[in-house]
Amino acid sequence: MKNILGLLALTVLFTSCKDKVETPIDYAILSGKITNSNGDFTLSNPADRSFKYSIKLADDGSFLDTLRLDDAVYMMFKDSNVTKLYIEQGSNIIVSADASKFDETLSFKGKGAEASTYITAKEKTRSELTGDQKSFFALEEPSFKAKVIEVESTLTKLLSETKGISEKFAANEKLDLHYEYLSSLNNYSNYHAFYAEKPDYVASESLLAELKNIDYDNKEHYLASSNYKQLVNGHIMEEAQKIMKRDSISFDMANVVAAAEVKDNYIKNDLLFKAANTGITFTGDVKKYYDFFMKESTNDEHKKILTAKYNELKTIAPGQPSPKFVDYENYAGGTTSLDDLKGKYVYIDVWATWCGPCKAEIPFLQKVEKEYHGKNIEFVSISVDNKEDHDKWKSMVKDEELGGTQLFTGDAFKTKFIEDYFVMGIPKFILLDPNGNIVNSSAPRPSDSKLIDLFNQLEI
Repeated sequence: MKNILGLLALTVLFTSCKDKVETPIDYAILSGKITNSNGDFTLSNPADRSFKYSIKLADDGSFLDTLRLDDAVYMMFKDSNVTKLYIEQGSNIIVSADASKFDETLSFKGKGAEASTYITAKEKTRSELTGDQKSFFALEEPSFKAKVIEVESTLTKLLSETKGISEKFAANEKLDLHYEYLSSLNNYSNYHAFYAEKPDYVASESLLAELKNIDYDNKEHYLASSNYKQLVNGHIMEEAQKIMKRDSISFDMANVVAAAEVKDNYIKNDLLFKAANTGITFTGDVKKYYDFFMKESTNDEHKKILTAKYNELKTIAPGQPSPKFVDYENYAGGTTSLDDLKGKYVYIDVWATWCGPCKAEIPFLQKVEKEYHGKNIEFVSISVDNKEDHDKWKSMVKDEELGGTQLFTGDAFKTKFIEDYFVMGIPKFILLDPNGNIVNSSAPRPSDSKLIDLFNQLEI
């Protein structure tokens, strides 16, 4: 009996000790020293920067943080000094670098640092193999195919030869390298057409044959591979273009319709939310857009966030008094406020000198301005350039002979008027009536024939 009781006691003790030892650690430690830095570093999600965390550096450049994050690759950066590192629960990574010669001095040590060392070596090796983007995509098909095969095999070999990497990271990374290969094939047509100056170029079916076998509904791959996620997003964008033409609807609406057709529920919800979180601020019919999202999404947290945004957007619904801007700098001299323009329709273009799509609209805007010159409408362009680009703004207005009323906020996107309209991307066009009320907070672009249709309906 004593032996039995003793055995039970030992079993309980062993089990208790085993449980204590195997209790998973739900945090990672990130520490180190970055000398000669002129400020703190930022840790973020490299895909969409939805997560941001400030790495506070002491006077001597040292830092120490305890992080509770998902196991993933993160980006740590300050200005042009950028590195990627893999952080997983239980790791204790020590980062060392001299900010004045960051790439040459960067190193990782400590528990779990091997994956980050591999990532740095991978980025360097890939760059050496492919050269710059132009040289890479300007290659003709046979050479390009050989090169992307070489890149995948070389990086896979580098991964297998790196000791100390966790099985989870190695498996996910090998998967991601293959999707990087497929992603390069997928991008080849458009990039080769541009860099090789062949505007009508289309890749051969044989080059793209492997793309036909991609399953766009694989949740496991979606969570594990950033390149797979990019391929899925690109596929949805292509489907949205087809739906837009098929159903004669706007791209923002077609984008959520395409996302809703995805079979896997997790991927579907993620794509719907990513599209709608910004798309709802662009769409012409906010209620229709919101109702569609609420019907299709099954993620309660996503619904809660979008409902809050929808309720805010009601403040800039048609018929509501427009938010006002006051004393914006006018290129012609002095300042201009929205109240100065009462009595006329006001078509507002929110833009910036660095924005390609904004500049693409300029010829169309100039044509519309000319056609409606002398009529009861004022064309106002509001630049959201940074303060330091003030001279660049003035030069562009002069050189491009931009017409209408050209205004500069002085605070980029942080001015209240821009925030009140929930401007999350540009160009953004807004149409107000002569009483200062909103006709459309997401008006058609000058390049869209629907703008003239709207003007005709209003008898401008």
